[in-house]
Amino acid sequence: MTPEYKQYYFYRILEVIPGILVWTTFVAIIMLSLLKPLYGIYFVIIFDVYFVLRITYTLIFLIISWFKYRKTIKVDWWKFLKTNHKIWDKYYHVILLPTAGEPYEVVEFAFEKLLETKYDHKKMIVVLGGEERLREEFEPIGKKILAKYADRFKKVMITLHPSDIVGEVPGKGANLYHMGHKIKEYIDEEKLNYKHLIVSGFDVDTVTHPHYFAYLTHKFISHKNPYRASFQPMAFYHNNVWQSDIFTRVVSNSTTFWLLTDLARPERLFTFSSHSMSWQALVDVGFWQNNIVTEDSRIFLQCLIHYDGDYEVVPMHIPVSMDTVYVGKFWRSLKNQYKQMRRWAYGVEHFPYMVWHFKQNKNIPLKKKLVYTWNQTEGVYSWATAPLLVMIMGYLPLYMAEKHGITSVLTQNAPLILENLMRFGMIGIFLIAIMSVVILPPMPDRFKSKIWNKIFRYTLMFVQWIIFPFTMIIFGSIPAVDAQTRLMLGKYLGFWVTEKTKENIK
Repeated sequence: MTPEYKQYYFYRILEVIPGILVWTTFVAIIMLSLLKPLYGIYFVIIFDVYFVLRITYTLIFLIISWFKYRKTIKVDWWKFLKTNHKIWDKYYHVILLPTAGEPYEVVEFAFEKLLETKYDHKKMIVVLGGEERLREEFEPIGKKILAKYADRFKKVMITLHPSDIVGEVPGKGANLYHMGHKIKEYIDEEKLNYKHLIVSGFDVDTVTHPHYFAYLTHKFISHKNPYRASFQPMAFYHNNVWQSDIFTRVVSNSTTFWLLTDLARPERLFTFSSHSMSWQALVDVGFWQNNIVTEDSRIFLQCLIHYDGDYEVVPMHIPVSMDTVYVGKFWRSLKNQYKQMRRWAYGVEHFPYMVWHFKQNKNIPLKKKLVYTWNQTEGVYSWATAPLLVMIMGYLPLYMAEKHGITSVLTQNAPLILENLMRFGMIGIFLIAIMSVVILPPMPDRFKSKIWNKIFRYTLMFVQWIIFPFTMIIFGSIPAVDAQTRLMLGKYLGFWVTEKTKENIK
């Protein structure tokens, strides 16, 4: 067998491991329930205790991040930046906005919101990237954007990503890869200093906090080595939250609070969705990968490996807001929600990439390799298994024990033990429900014409979290199992573009 084939089979084995772990767990609990129900009960109780301890651990970090967030948004960072960093005006922000068929109103809204940020907009270079396969829809949008905004920023550039490039996976990563190379031509022509450029890769529906760029510039200048760091803000899904149904709201907010807990644990933190980094690092690693689905997190791993482990993600307790997947039709929105969660869960593709490159790179400290490998493995495994085991499959051994007439102190007390563990876990849901209401954007005028309507809608925003256990399974475990099974079987997932409509900006 040639070395190339050996490497291929090793990588394929790594792709199989996450799915094998998940399906082995499911098969094991079913077999234990059928053959040894008592052992199955032991397993379920141990797993549930672990799950509750994990929730407790997570809640501690959630509270830490929450207070940092509340403190951060109270500061006038634009005033702070100009007062404390006299060199702030040496830096430029390169903002990349890839598109894939969004209407003009969505793109225009993104540019308008950039102009609302408290920053010198002449220090911004904005790149709008379209797809050649959608040329007819995109070119008129690009021309209108140039005509309206070209003189409002230092530079507005329009790019068009070619279709059918061999080896590419069509999607955001491939578009960003092309946009990066195109803007590099401009940067080199202008002889801009690479070390004075800060890049933000945004979804086109991303709305930044008014002080985002001022706060980002402060964090960048203050960092001991900003060229070895990415900067990760909080991700809210508030642009259309009041219009959305309760399922898309709960799922989207769950993502917000998951990321909020990780912001308090930088050693676990990967870049996610909209984030920022230095232009120098981006050029050093050759821009985003153009042949994967989850480029937003992969860019961090590219840098971590390229710099021999000397790279980190810096938490930014300031939000950017995006759309939920709600598109005005309930069932289509739920279908879109599932596809979005499956795409995010396909981040399991980082496991083989990371382990394979860790094996090749002898300069990364072993401790760092172990920490990242464990965090990634445990994270994708829990995502796929925990909700199903806790909510559904965990009761199978109890049922089988009762059916076979197996009685013991454990079988008699197990339901009470599981009930108490679940009750404790509900504390976390209650806390998240309160926080989710606190961070809501102002209610649109059309929803608060009558006081009872306003009270009802705010109450619903709190009460809706009662469906969280259900959404954990339908939009958590199942799409994660789906994604990991696809990777295991070699049926690779293509990039699915989240549908966006102009109604979401109203």
